[in-house]
Amino acid sequence: MTNSAVVHGNFTIDRFYPAAPAKVFAACADPSIKKSWYAESDTHEIKAFDSDFRVGGTERLTYLFGPDTPFPGVELTNEGVFHDIVDGQRIIISSRMAIAGRPISVALETIEIAEVDGGTDLTCTFQGVFFEGSDGPAMREQGWNDLLDRLGRLLAD
Repeated sequence: MTNSAVVHGNFTIDRFYPAAPAKVFAACADPSIKKSWYAESDTHEIKAFDSDFRVGGTERLTYLFGPDTPFPGVELTNEGVFHDIVDGQRIIISSRMAIAGRPISVALETIEIAEVDGGTDLTCTFQGVFFEGSDGPAMREQGWNDLLDRLGRLLAD
């Protein structure tokens, strides 16, 4: 991170999953399925994950960092609002992330799903602004790569 007040970062990640588009979309839309790849992890303890999957609905993830992380015991909160949902094709959500109550970023995230021979192409586009003391664009991109890897493992089961 630089010394400027904010840093902007954008990235796009493309993934192919050998699963039907409906299954991929459901994994992003159904709160109980999404929780398993998006929220649950060995590196933290989930305090809450709630998702009201509809335009205008909210999503909230709160967890405590685990003992082997840079912030053991510290709370992370990610709160979002769904702005656009096209069944089976697209999800757009804006979100605000905070650590220990201090905002670290605001983002616009777009998930696009398209049928291709033998499966589904998923495109994740992230547009964000990162505040002082945040993880920054490179670490957030790595985080999304990890999440989409987890989604792929879930879809393979």
